[in-house]
Amino acid sequence: MNTGIRMVTRSRSRTPRIAAEGCGEELTPREAAAEGRKSCRPVKRPRKTQKLHVAYEVSNGEKGEDAEPLKVPVWEPQNWQQQLANIQIMRSKKDAPVDQLGAEHCYDTSAPPKVRRYQILLSLMLSSQTKDQVTAGAMQRLRARGLTVESILQTDDDMLGRLIYPVGFWRNKVKFIKQTTAILQQRYEGDIPASVAELVALPGVGPKMAHLAMAVAWGTISGIAVDTHVHRITNRLRWTKNVTKTPEETRTALEEWLPRSAFLSILSARPASTRPCALLPRTSKGQRTSSGQSL
Repeated sequence: MNTGIRMVTRSRSRTPRIAAEGCGEELTPREAAAEGRKSCRPVKRPRKTQKLHVAYEVSNGEKGEDAEPLKVPVWEPQNWQQQLANIQIMRSKKDAPVDQLGAEHCYDTSAPPKVRRYQILLSLMLSSQTKDQVTAGAMQRLRARGLTVESILQTDDDMLGRLIYPVGFWRNKVKFIKQTTAILQQRYEGDIPASVAELVALPGVGPKMAHLAMAVAWGTISGIAVDTHVHRITNRLRWTKNVTKTPEETRTALEEWLPRSAFLSILSARPASTRPCALLPRTSKGQRTSSGQSL
């Protein structure tokens, strides 16, 4: 029966609704356009922060937050104190050529301080790749003619070469000695520099010479003097965290962990020859090892 009543059923709108971030309600595209001028500011979400935990040493009732941070332990080789003591025992007799003919004994003790320091530097320059006996002989010949800045500058290259021969690389050393001596006269009033940085800037002067010059000439321990022998033995003893390839790498590695109070001990106990160290245990075949293990 047609009652004249028309039934209309509305279905739920399928129009997508857009959520306005931070507004808490959803809008249809038409509503969003109408409300376009009413922008909702996005809500910033709090960031997650990570807490950094720092360990503090607490002692004598001290509060943790006021205590000093724990220091990271510095790497050091095992048994190095005992090994150093063994080296000092081995060198205690001072019976090596360097003990009587080294830079500490090659200068004129009666000369003025400035001249003594100059002679010490020259003896170190001559000693590179040269036996101590040869260096001492060259220094004696130079001193016999009066070894000063002025006398070296007045000596021609041929004569200087004859005086220092047969030191290693004597031709190069003639050139370096003349250049360095001229610099000392022009910039330092005939004296030698009092810093490692200025010393290594001189022609023919390397880090080992500079540190020895600071110790012998100026009485200042500026670092460890590492030559090829110290470099080799240090690696045999495993006194560096990683194997080093050059004496300068060895010096840097040693100074990273070795207490500064021990620098003088290393300088005074530097190897006197290339013979096996008495501090290394022997194997059944008489060989030396750094760990006591058989080779």
